[in-house]
Amino acid sequence: MAPRVLVSDELSETAVQIFRDRGVEVDFQPQLGKDKDKLQEIIGNYDGLAIRSATKVTEKLISAATNLKVVGRAGIGVDNVDIPAASKRGIIVMNTPFGNSITTAEHAIALMFAVARQLPAADVSTQAGKWEKSKFMGVEITGKTLGVIGAGNIGSIVCSRAIGLKMHVLAYDPFLSAERAQEMGVKKVELDELLAQADFITLHVPMTDKTRGILNKEALAKTKPGVRIINCARGGLVDEAALADAIKSGHVAGAGFDVFEVEPAKESPLFGLPNVVCTPHLGASTTEAQENVALQVSEQMADYLVKGAVSNAINMPSITAEEAPILKPFIKLADVLGAFVGQVTEGPIKEIEILYDGQTATMNTKALTSALLAGLIRPQVSDVNMVSAPIMVKEKGIILSEVKRDKTGVYDGFIKLTVTTDKQTRSVAGTVFSDGKPRFIQIKGINMDADVGSHMIYITNTDVPGMIGFMGTTLGNAKVNIANFQLGREKEGGDAIALLYVDGPVEDAVLAQLTANPAIKQAKQLQFAVE
Repeated sequence: MAPRVLVSDELSETAVQIFRDRGVEVDFQPQLGKDKDKLQEIIGNYDGLAIRSATKVTEKLISAATNLKVVGRAGIGVDNVDIPAASKRGIIVMNTPFGNSITTAEHAIALMFAVARQLPAADVSTQAGKWEKSKFMGVEITGKTLGVIGAGNIGSIVCSRAIGLKMHVLAYDPFLSAERAQEMGVKKVELDELLAQADFITLHVPMTDKTRGILNKEALAKTKPGVRIINCARGGLVDEAALADAIKSGHVAGAGFDVFEVEPAKESPLFGLPNVVCTPHLGASTTEAQENVALQVSEQMADYLVKGAVSNAINMPSITAEEAPILKPFIKLADVLGAFVGQVTEGPIKEIEILYDGQTATMNTKALTSALLAGLIRPQVSDVNMVSAPIMVKEKGIILSEVKRDKTGVYDGFIKLTVTTDKQTRSVAGTVFSDGKPRFIQIKGINMDADVGSHMIYITNTDVPGMIGFMGTTLGNAKVNIANFQLGREKEGGDAIALLYVDGPVEDAVLAQLTANPAIKQAKQLQFAVE
């Protein structure tokens, strides 16, 4: 059955056609973004929801979205999506951070020009029949210093454009390397140095707890007298009231704002001030950008629903379309390893350590870890998936660590999971052979080579003669057919394990017959989704 996507905001026919071309059934109802009751009534019928800004994906809507797997936002902002609620339900939230990058960068440059030459006020004056030539004295851009706060995708484009305008560019970004700064032709500085030297400051960072109010009253006091400030990123990055005071005092010469603390911005301390240019969040408002993000979100959602590729997800590691088929068997392996430990471990888990050895260490381990955690939690929470599992682990306060190392043994690569509870430490390792199927290669430190089947029995016992015969006879008498039987032991007469791949579920009474043998410590029935 083909996956179904609902488009509840305006997308172009070209973007909608992408879904159809990829084998996705699409229902185009752009009016639903403003009809939350109707949207909630039908959302349970869809695997995907494509939106812009009109549709509000609230916790209430998510609770009704019983089949929803992905929400795609045509644009960068996801303020209209309850991401924590979506993540807990295992719904991937994607945005399109690059489709409007050039457009937003150009808008920042445009505002910088407008503020430098007081263009809007001069236009109003001139069209009013005045000729106030001396009133609108501006400043040149050439030779001035531009301070860019945030040198990511949009910020780097602004840097490039500013260098083309013969400006000196300072960049503050904790994630900007010295090599990347040199490649961009900018000077990497700390925030205080940028504030003290910049003639113009433009912001291009997301809204986080660390960036909220990054230009507050104290920061503005550190700026160079006569500075002009541009914000096309997010409202709230700049304290609007503090900036208004700085403009009134003459310390700040002007500002260009496309975003505001409260939107729609019906009022702001900045409104009506001299040389303040305001626009209604137009950063992405070009025909090219709107079409680009629409096409991009359609491609991303279709790739996920059809191929399992994850791009630009807010709450899930990305998996490219190219790596998806390579990664798929190892994601299955990670899920199996987690599911094994989740089914045999009793008591709350305190610590989880995941070892990636050899080729697995070079893979997308974030995705593998998410799959492993999903398998680990699923015995307790049946509807957990790769999106919700990491959140559940974090909420439970479980310590999670990853270790990567070069190849150390006979296998090209393997994954080992070690889980610690108050009472014990349990480990299991596995790999994928050329047939693409997961295999167990070590349990409790005991080496073995076992297929993974849908139905398995895991037995721990003392290594004594006659155990193979006893297990086989007991299961044979119960009409349980054994497809595969693997054994391993720590040492002669020590701890031993048996892993049996059987054709179907085993009754508890049969397991009780096995554990009645004094040499058998436990016999657990396991199930794996490997078919």
